[in-house]
Amino acid sequence: MRSTLIALILLTACTQEPSHIGNPLMLPVSGVSTAIGNAVYNKRRGQVELIVKANFDGIRNDIRAGGGPILTKAMNAARIPADERPARITQLQGDMGLYAGNPGALVTALMVYGG
Repeated sequence: MRSTLIALILLTACTQEPSHIGNPLMLPVSGVSTAIGNAVYNKRRGQVELIVKANFDGIRNDIRAGGGPILTKAMNAARIPADERPARITQLQGDMGLYAGNPGALVTALMVYGG
């Protein structure tokens, strides 16, 4: 009886139906890969945050001007593709009111654009 129950549990782990949990046998691997992905993202976000907060007035001036060295450095750190940058700068210019006193909002926008 016990082996039958174990076999049924393992077979249900092999279903092709979509699930928000995924294959239970892969949960340890998924957990490790998620932790690694989060660590990489947090490191990149930290770099962008340092650039933005240390140069907040300068980066806002670069945004208003349509580009500049500080904005380029922040976009590089956020890994925003070069071909998308003109459109992203236009978006940042349109949202300048959001960033006036909120460097965290600018960091978040850059990270979203970087994917």
